[in-house]
Amino acid sequence: MVSTDNSGRKRVGLLVLFAFIALIILLKWWSDNRQAAPWTAQELVILESLWLKSLPPLAEDPSNLVADSLQAAKLGQQIFFDTRFSANGQISCASCHQPQKYFTDGLNKALAIGQTARHTPSIVGTAYSPWLYWDGRKDSQWAQALSPMEDPAEHGGNRMLYARVISSDESYRKEYEDIFGDIPDFSDMSLFPINAGPVSNAEWHLAWQMMSETSQDLVNQVFTNIGKLLAAYERRLMPGESRFDAYVESLLRGDAATGQSLLSNDEINGLRLFIGEARCTECHNGPLFTNNEFHNTGLLPSPGELPDQGRSRVVQQLLEDPFNCLGPYSDASSDRCTELNYMRTEMIELIGAMRTPTLRNISNTAPYMHKGQIDNLAEVLEHYNRAELALIGHNEAEPLGLSSTQLQQIELFLKTLEAPLAESQEWGQPF
Repeated sequence: MVSTDNSGRKRVGLLVLFAFIALIILLKWWSDNRQAAPWTAQELVILESLWLKSLPPLAEDPSNLVADSLQAAKLGQQIFFDTRFSANGQISCASCHQPQKYFTDGLNKALAIGQTARHTPSIVGTAYSPWLYWDGRKDSQWAQALSPMEDPAEHGGNRMLYARVISSDESYRKEYEDIFGDIPDFSDMSLFPINAGPVSNAEWHLAWQMMSETSQDLVNQVFTNIGKLLAAYERRLMPGESRFDAYVESLLRGDAATGQSLLSNDEINGLRLFIGEARCTECHNGPLFTNNEFHNTGLLPSPGELPDQGRSRVVQQLLEDPFNCLGPYSDASSDRCTELNYMRTEMIELIGAMRTPTLRNISNTAPYMHKGQIDNLAEVLEHYNRAELALIGHNEAEPLGLSSTQLQQIELFLKTLEAPLAESQEWGQPF
């Protein structure tokens, strides 16, 4: 009898277990196949504002007259991949901005001739941003492109070296002169040393100081034009349409059924949270999912480092930069430098503030934040969910109190922003 009772209980237990498993499968099927709640008119307006096809035409860059020249873009592409534009002949722009990694490098901090102070952000879509670098210390793509050239941790060279690469290479020289006109003769070593520039290398710095202002200006003109060529190329790097964009398009044409097939319920719920309760669009808004502004979100510094001062540290540096929009090497008249003329300078608000990055292809560009402090999206979302006090300045974020399921849904939505570049593949490789 005991054996029979035990056998019966086991059968009952198995039946209960199978029923429980069947219930779970049924609930999962129902969750995956039920129709999501319809979007309100107000929500559709927000979704349309995030849609890539809502991105306005790229405005001209008045500081760079060759910004939209195809010939300049192709020459800039050559320079972008050319390792001769470095002190050791081994580093190019593409060393850190790798096309196969959405023009990032997958490292916490960039590694070139040395290790840089910050993480490499993607340059895709940055033509729409009035500020470049995490702290926005440059106000154009061409001005930004010049800085790594002379940074000892990046390309590590000097502007005289780069001007000589252009002038001494027959192909570069011809293309350059077709675009900008005659290039100066740099053959007289008494006027133009082999290496010279206002850099940290004492020998090169002294050589630069010994040059006349006229000679310095001639070198600066060529150096500036190298940056403008690189910017003409980088302006071509734009994000392509993702599953999210296809989903929004289906909603806008009234085809909800197609939309339901493009995104799962969890992804749609993540999107609802993104534009609603999670408050992500307060900073990550517009078709590029960035307001291109500066915010302190309470990030901890890298181990062993002091907190990063961010935007507050570079405002004066930007105003004094000879390569800014108002500088002598800009092609813009002063009245066309609106962003620089009216930029925010309130130091207290800018302490520890960093530029909001795009979220397009965010799942392909780990690690995250300005120092690469966070390894994965789950930890990023948890950081914003907690919104702890900032070590310096004020954390603009507030605790969200979202559940682990809600955070997972937001992460799933963010992965729907994956997409190849909009332009043809030819822009992602050496010309």
